[in-house]
Amino acid sequence: MSDEQDKPDATAPETEPVGRHARVVLVDDHRMFRTGVQAEIGRTETTGVEVVGEAADVDQAVTVITATRPEVVLLDVHLPGGGGVEVLRRCAPLMAAADNPVRFLALSVSDAAEDVIGVIRGGARGYVTKTITGTDLVDSIFRVQDGDAVFSPRLAGFVLDAFASTDAPPVDEDLDRLTQREREVLRLIARGYAYKEIAKQLFISVKTVESHVSAVLRKLQLSNRHELTRWATARRLV
Repeated sequence: MSDEQDKPDATAPETEPVGRHARVVLVDDHRMFRTGVQAEIGRTETTGVEVVGEAADVDQAVTVITATRPEVVLLDVHLPGGGGVEVLRRCAPLMAAADNPVRFLALSVSDAAEDVIGVIRGGARGYVTKTITGTDLVDSIFRVQDGDAVFSPRLAGFVLDAFASTDAPPVDEDLDRLTQREREVLRLIARGYAYKEIAKQLFISVKTVESHVSAVLRKLQLSNRHELTRWATARRLV
């Protein structure tokens, strides 16, 4: 998906009364998308949102978040270096801080069940998709800052089904060993995509795809892509 397709709806946030303020860090590996979000919500005098930092991968995200201690982080699920879940894991002490905890709102093009479960299990306060309007994104930021849980409408029912039962969601220990990017590659391999097609879709090199496939096979103790496809199909990941 192109950066242009990833951008939020162009609806501009309405003017809000002066008096509310949220310091925000944007974490997304697409620079054009970050620029679009900044233009959409970062007019502090109008929206009350101040963008205090940006990051394009896991290491940058952890560094910027630790240095700026924002109220809210807009976090993409798919990032180089381990994905949004890895950012959440490394920022767990900041989320648990007694004073001024850092709160995370996932902002992703993906509405896949495993992506939503992964970041919510990791500690994110909400999950919205990149089709959200600027006005609604600003509102979601302040709701998360206040401690509310926020989800895109089409995800809300799924989240309730997954987490409102008395039984905890099942944990697949094999799947949990994979990074977010490895899961993406796994899913595409299982769907029959060639390495070149996967590289194009994920904006990475063919060599990087090969490295991810090797890592997946090693972690899952599988021998080839046919076994990998059967493994993914059995878990309904395709």
